Amino acid sequence: MNSAAPDFVAAAGRMINSGQTRTLILSGNIADLFRCGEGQDEDYVPLVDLLVRQWNLASALLVIYELNGPIRFLTPSDTQKLRDAWGALHDDDNQRAIDLALARTRRRIAELQQEPGTGFDECLAKAKGNPTYALELLRQMCLCSRLRRDGVPLLWEDLIIIVEGADFLIPEGDIGHLSDVDRQRVAICRDWFSDPGFASGKDTVVLLAESRSLLNSKVARLPQLLEVEVPAPSTEERERFIRWFSRGLPAGRELKLWGSQESLAAATAGLSFHALRQLLRLAAHTDTTLQPKTVIAKVESFIQDQLGEDVVEFKRPEHTLQDVVGFAGLKAFLKEEFVPRIRATGKSALPGAVVGGPIGAGKSFLLEAVAGELGIVVLVLKNIRSKWFGETDVVFERLRRLIQALDKSLVFVDEADTQFGGLGEGTHETERRLTGKVQAMMSDPVLRGKTSWLLITARIHLLSPDIRRPGRAGSLVIPVLDPEGEDFDDFIAWMIKPVFRESETDGNLKSAAAALRDQTRGYYAAAFAEVRSDLIALAELRQQPGLTLAEIRAALTDHLLPAVELTRRYQTLQALVNCTRRCLLPALPAGQDLEGLRADWARELRLLEAQGVR
Repeated sequence: MNSAAPDFVAAAGRMINSGQTRTLILSGNIADLFRCGEGQDEDYVPLVDLLVRQWNLASALLVIYELNGPIRFLTPSDTQKLRDAWGALHDDDNQRAIDLALARTRRRIAELQQEPGTGFDECLAKAKGNPTYALELLRQMCLCSRLRRDGVPLLWEDLIIIVEGADFLIPEGDIGHLSDVDRQRVAICRDWFSDPGFASGKDTVVLLAESRSLLNSKVARLPQLLEVEVPAPSTEERERFIRWFSRGLPAGRELKLWGSQESLAAATAGLSFHALRQLLRLAAHTDTTLQPKTVIAKVESFIQDQLGEDVVEFKRPEHTLQDVVGFAGLKAFLKEEFVPRIRATGKSALPGAVVGGPIGAGKSFLLEAVAGELGIVVLVLKNIRSKWFGETDVVFERLRRLIQALDKSLVFVDEADTQFGGLGEGTHETERRLTGKVQAMMSDPVLRGKTSWLLITARIHLLSPDIRRPGRAGSLVIPVLDPEGEDFDDFIAWMIKPVFRESETDGNLKSAAAALRDQTRGYYAAAFAEVRSDLIALAELRQQPGLTLAEIRAALTDHLLPAVELTRRYQTLQALVNCTRRCLLPALPAGQDLEGLRADWARELRLLEAQGVR
């Protein structure tokens, strides 16, 4: 094997050479380009070409099957070796191995038994455009490879069969709902890979598919089928690709960048080599300087195309913590401790956080402000589930590969309790599997310092306890509570500021806010925002430059809060009892310790639950 082989090729080679498995799947970034060769011979080729160059050994005979294409061999001499072995095995005129295996009726079997023998070249021709026949032919080739005549092998070389598009050949789906030909291909592969003779032999089948989850479970779940993942390009690999591309430009042409090639490599995190080449070709053709905004747009477009716009979007909040009203203590904590730990890349990096609190408390706006402070890639996870059978696992695997490819990212999940459920008996199998995979990714030490998960929910108690534990998003649980004291006055002032007209009778903004405290008792962030909007609309309808304090009071009198007090209280208590930092809890009442207060919260929760509040 070539010493310069990529890690995943080396890993697959070790499995083959050790006999650990005779059937393996290469999944992940299989449709990309891959570096091959050194120096002047350096090139970027498709995966099949890479495998051929790496595994073209004297002891192996490579066979490549492309969906709806021919079965290919590397050289005419390889074809002749198989032809000779096939002829030695099938020299009996009554042998109809493949056609008999695929025959569906007694009449067809009788016809085959009366037909003359079929030669190897005729079998190859028949396999072209007939995937079911091609799979059976490949299986028979393995039989040729391991049989002997008078102690002499029919074929001295070991077969390495590379099958492209395996997920199309044996698609996932309930076996009872598959077509006849799909079921037949599943049966062929299952019998082939489970054959003790094949398993103990030295031939190998390599399946290429984006995801193991896309293969039919009757085959994908075979214990002898091992998987090697093909990763997305790293920053170093992208930088090398950019240098290779620059060297290949015609004389007098150069790649014009806003910064260094290293900067471009870092900015294109998440792109495949195909997508990166598109970007570089456009810049070279137009002979213009490649700007960061063009790169960012390409990265966002590529990732959304891979995952789907309904799965993920990029968040680029325009506001920061400076634009957030109230929450003085919480903002100080976020700015001084939380943001630096999200930016960190070492062991001090925070794997994630859960932000809890009642509906309407301003959680999303506050955390979007944190995202605005960070200046890193913010991925908003919208809906990781798919309505298509088995597609949820594939979407998750694409997301995981993307996160692994990014140097630094923040995964932002609003309404997290609806995205990730639990692991209990009443939970659907797909839901349990998804939640388990997300939990594993949150605590993956390889991703610590590369990505952080920020989960926002008003129903923190509905999140899996495994997600809420330390080492995952539960490393930090932040309660976002309704404003009190000076924070409350700040909200009132913000609410009336667009319409309030200072006067000798009404005083200034601060005094007007103080005068409205009693009338706004029980208000929270969303209520303040709604009344603010109503006041602005009222001033516009009256075509007035502003409103007097009396007019504001009248508008407030007409405004009623929705009847969600008990629900909001329940959600507030859940955020408090799950909080993991004492400094984020309200000040203790005089004469009460924290444990006693937490016990009171727990009792109140039980009382609310007894009333049916959830």
